[in-house]
Amino acid sequence: MARPQDKRPQTSATLSLRIQPRASKNEAIEQENGGIKIRLTAPPVDGAANEALVKFLADKLGKAKSQVEIVSGHTGRDKIVRIEDIAESDVRRLLFRSKE
Repeated sequence: MARPQDKRPQTSATLSLRIQPRASKNEAIEQENGGIKIRLTAPPVDGAANEALVKFLADKLGKAKSQVEIVSGHTGRDKIVRIEDIAESDVRRLLFRSKE
């Protein structure tokens, strides 16, 4: 017997990101043009920066790593990332909340 499907609407945020590998610390920076830059300590070798990006976003947004997907830009600094079950406004609020 098939399980009943969840009827709640699924929300996802799609972000355009600029990545800076080999930074001094992991952080998200809101750019003047409204873009998002992510600084990562991981080097851009053997997918380490991509893995670090997924982990960083999942941790900051309170999501599982499986809910964060790099849609395009696997080998470049400019990436499109989709995060499941979150609105884009919530992503920005969580990434840029003031450090307490």
